[in-house]
Amino acid sequence: MSDPDEYGFLEPGEADGVGDEWEEIDVTDTEADRIARRRDREFDEFRKRLKDADQFKVEQSVFDDATFAAIYKLVQDGYVDAFGGPISTGKEANVYEALGNKDGEERDVAVKIYRINASNFRQMREYLEGDPRFEGLGNDKKQIVLAWTRKEYANLKRAQKAGVRVPDPIAVERNVLVMELVGLVEDRARRLAEVDVENPETAYEVVREYMRRLYSAGLVHGDLSEYNMIIHDGELVVIDLGQAVTVHHPNADEFLRRDCRNVAAFFSRQGLDVTGTELYDFVTEVEPEPAGTPDGPDDDDA
Repeated sequence: MSDPDEYGFLEPGEADGVGDEWEEIDVTDTEADRIARRRDREFDEFRKRLKDADQFKVEQSVFDDATFAAIYKLVQDGYVDAFGGPISTGKEANVYEALGNKDGEERDVAVKIYRINASNFRQMREYLEGDPRFEGLGNDKKQIVLAWTRKEYANLKRAQKAGVRVPDPIAVERNVLVMELVGLVEDRARRLAEVDVENPETAYEVVREYMRRLYSAGLVHGDLSEYNMIIHDGELVVIDLGQAVTVHHPNADEFLRRDCRNVAAFFSRQGLDVTGTELYDFVTEVEPEPAGTPDGPDDDDA
């Protein structure tokens, strides 16, 4: 069995700040909404070009003007230079390959666009209700989807800070999230469920350590299974953190136990003698750090 340190893990408890750091999340009108209302000539031309692009034609009925304005602002801010084709199309979000920029370095990025008119906001509410960061959202579909998008960005940053390998979050604007593209479209990363696990002992050791690091940092994934972990260049990457909740969420323990059951069931099928209860005990062995004051610019972005 491999030493977890070789994967660059932090010691438990090294991630600072937990849980209550984004109480003040503004989901009212954003710059994208203001741009959409102004609709100057330059933006109108940009929107027309984007709507006419082959990869967006099928989606123009579900992208409102403010969504195009959000993409426009990300382009203007230098986070997105050019769009490629779609990577995936789902009920709640579409993901596109794009050429982007971070810290002056050109790179391939993934642009995830949540569809406000099509998202299952009732299911989203299960992960938002009871969380003090999202009080007052009610049944406003737009606010729920905007909060969800910013929550995913914030969760990715917190997981990354805790030493968990996740797609690098780059920027967020309204219902559009820009992040690292893990694997090119023609050589896409495979979900754990799609690969033959050559060394299940090592893979399990990595997964359980990642789960503990998330918990130590004050997060529970909430939907972890072999379908939300991918393998790329021999590296395990945790994805889809939109639904991740803080340990202070009223259903956090229930979500964590479900994650543990799912992960243990998968590795049991790989021949390991593991149980969800044992995994839960390992993950919760170190208590999360006490909640503190807001962290600063990184988490304020959420």
